[in-house]
Amino acid sequence: MDKVDMERAWANRVQRFLKAELKRAEVTYSELVCRLGEHGLEETEVSVASKLSRGTFAATFFLAAMKAIGAEHVQLEDV
Repeated sequence: MDKVDMERAWANRVQRFLKAELKRAEVTYSELVCRLGEHGLEETEVSVASKLSRGTFAATFFLAAMKAIGAEHVQLEDV
């Protein structure tokens, strides 16, 4: 597997993980936007949906989203 394929594989893993965490926390994209706003991050429902659809987003978005849904820990073995 070349570098591009490896990066795509990681993007898919993180995308699936974050989507699963949102579902587990019963947080919609709209609710996530509100919660991110409370943490000072301005997103729209469209921008969140686009990031999660593409599976490409900054680590800062990932961590902010996890914090916004109330996750206290991320087990890397789950990603």
